[in-house]
Amino acid sequence: MPADTLTQEPSQKLPAWFKQDLPDLAKIREMKESFRSDRLHTVCESARCPNLGKCWGKGVATFMILGNICTRACRFCAVAAGLPEKVDKDEPCNVALTVKEMNLRYAVITSVARDDLADEGAGHFADVIRQIKELTPLTKVEVLIPDFSGKAELLRIVADAHPEVMSHNIETVRRLSPKVRPQAQYQRSLDVLASLKTLDKTIFTKSSFMLGLGEQEKEIEDVMRDLRSVDCDILTIGQYLAPSKSKRHLKVERFYSPEEFNAFKTMGLSLGFKSVLSAPLVRSSYIAEEGYNECAKTIFSQVR
Repeated sequence: MPADTLTQEPSQKLPAWFKQDLPDLAKIREMKESFRSDRLHTVCESARCPNLGKCWGKGVATFMILGNICTRACRFCAVAAGLPEKVDKDEPCNVALTVKEMNLRYAVITSVARDDLADEGAGHFADVIRQIKELTPLTKVEVLIPDFSGKAELLRIVADAHPEVMSHNIETVRRLSPKVRPQAQYQRSLDVLASLKTLDKTIFTKSSFMLGLGEQEKEIEDVMRDLRSVDCDILTIGQYLAPSKSKRHLKVERFYSPEEFNAFKTMGLSLGFKSVLSAPLVRSSYIAEEGYNECAKTIFSQVR
């Protein structure tokens, strides 16, 4: 489910703009030991995010709750699919304690899809949010949620815990959606984002999509317009990179240049998004605090 993915299959050479500095290996080991000791997962690892070294070097990570095995098998995602583990009842407390230990101003929580659970994990999300806010009241919380099968009552459970940002990824353009994520629906994702605004207008909404799957430029504009039609506040756009050469995973059809990503950022801002982060290595949770701050600044200036 999460889109903070993806490594690139070795046979396909990456353009020069994907080069990054060597990460701080000592810091990475420290972070990994901290997560393992608390039995926690990160989407950074499970989804093979290319920004892991950069983010972990700064002490920033995105928690992935409800295990690391997904009930869905989206064709862009590196997260393992299959029969999920039993839900760890101690996880909300362990996440909150780790947030406190890391002294995080901003915590991002995502999950695998858990279609096997009666509430699809909504209650667990709410528990995590509440325990973070109880232990560290000043920490802002962003959640990247699955679609919960579009059930408004499950979305309400999470919204009632009052995270600052609720994110749900559209992932790709309408035409390609059935191929890219066959167990999800493009319109249902739009409906989820629309519902979140009716549940709590104070929560900022966010979505993300990938480029390089065969979409046309007009379709890119269309998906942005669709997201704005449901008053989505924050948008992130990044380059799709295939996690493996497996038949499950789609191949990259095209690499977009940094200049093209900048042009899409300009387009998104002109359409009314309060924040747009668009670059080849951008993933949905990448420097997430920046999107929240830009939204808050916009709202504050309007009030004044």
